[in-house]
Amino acid sequence: MAELGGMLAAAILKVVGGQIGSAIGGQITLQKNFDEDLKKMKMSLESVDAVLEDAERRSITDKSTRLWLKRLKDVLYVISDMIDEFEANTQAITQPSARKRSFKKYLAIMIPCLTIGPKIKMANRMEKMREDLEVITDQHKMFKLTQGSNANEPKVTDIRETSSIMETQIVGRTDDKDEILASLLESMTEDITILPIYGIGGLGKTTLAKMVYNSSQFKEYSQVWVYVSQTFDLKNIGNSIITQLSEKEKESEYTEIQMIHKSLQKLLAGKKILIVLDDLWEGEDFHLESLTDMLKVGKDSNVVVIVTTRDEGIARKISTIRPYKIKALTDDMCWSIIKQKSAFESRGGKEHAEMTGKAIAMKCGGVALAAKSIGHTLQYIKFSEWESLRDSNIWTVSSLKYTSSIQVIASLKLSYSIMPSYLKLCFAYCAIFPKGHKIVKDELIYQWVSLGFSTWQLGERCINQLLGLSFLEHSNSQSVSLCTPHTIEKFRYFV
Repeated sequence: MAELGGMLAAAILKVVGGQIGSAIGGQITLQKNFDEDLKKMKMSLESVDAVLEDAERRSITDKSTRLWLKRLKDVLYVISDMIDEFEANTQAITQPSARKRSFKKYLAIMIPCLTIGPKIKMANRMEKMREDLEVITDQHKMFKLTQGSNANEPKVTDIRETSSIMETQIVGRTDDKDEILASLLESMTEDITILPIYGIGGLGKTTLAKMVYNSSQFKEYSQVWVYVSQTFDLKNIGNSIITQLSEKEKESEYTEIQMIHKSLQKLLAGKKILIVLDDLWEGEDFHLESLTDMLKVGKDSNVVVIVTTRDEGIARKISTIRPYKIKALTDDMCWSIIKQKSAFESRGGKEHAEMTGKAIAMKCGGVALAAKSIGHTLQYIKFSEWESLRDSNIWTVSSLKYTSSIQVIASLKLSYSIMPSYLKLCFAYCAIFPKGHKIVKDELIYQWVSLGFSTWQLGERCINQLLGLSFLEHSNSQSVSLCTPHTIEKFRYFV
């Protein structure tokens, strides 16, 4: 799972190199002068920076190179933390509060070891880190890596501003939507109807659920959308439904199931309700029964529930009518998505790239997410470089446990591998958030800026780029959601 983690090494090296340069130049104030150690560290980093591009390319298939990159990345993290810690300790000593200043000065005069001791400790840590870095950077020689970039490798040369509005043109799912709506129309009962949509990750279950959700057939229904995720919490699901139906700004926070049932009885009674439970993983019978019972509490209500899940077993357990298995897209449909996402029709010289584009579409294996991600990436590389992407070793990766996910992960890896370093860092940072977490866009950019990953303007562009790649997705509110598409979860742990 460290395959893409190695690809992050170059991005981290640039950040740490900047920290070291600032410390040498005096922008970062340290309690002791470590210029000699820092200069040697900088030279070590410069010696490997020239060959990192080749190392990252080899790491896709070579375990030894991948392990070396991981070690380099780990020591870079430690160096970065160490410089931050030294700076914080220096500020605490050189800029104490007014109340503590005179007392600290008195102690420093009377007991010199109070200031000498920490400096010795800092010096020892710095020397050890410099030696560790030199050992790791010297190891790159055994791999006989070449300097500079490979002219045949595709590179993102222009990160243009893109729209963050969700796509309105959805390829290949209109017939599926019509089938589901027809099935619901025929089978809806007076109390509750549950129709699951199931299939492997990335096929478009959530997209299809959205199409049903926004159908005119349900325009007279009150509507609720709940993201469930792997962590099944019946109380959270109930509270989310209550919050959305009551339309209150304050979120419902009932802690007892009995109170949730009582509130839902009032809100569901005599009403038409459409509820989408997106990404259900829980397969325990008693949990699914409790969930169904909770949705049945409204008297004289008409509740329609759409469930999306990867598990056919869950789909069959919770359904009241026949579950719907979502099918893979055809190669032509994947090519249509790629053309749409890559702005193919508006580009000059497209005739020579069509055959290559269709070959790439075939590698997507009928998975919509794979086509979306790779299509957006193709928008930013020249037609002459499409063949290199088509022939990449990443498509044939055999280390994944679930073969049905290969097309998704391969396309995401390809997109990630040619990202600019700052975009890799911004995306990797998103891995700190748990699956299903929602974060306001401005708050995420603020965190990136405060960590030195980007400027505010660049952060805005990163958000749009990650949205286009399907690495992030809009939530139903005005925030950026990390919870969908769900196959990203498997990919995020690589970084």
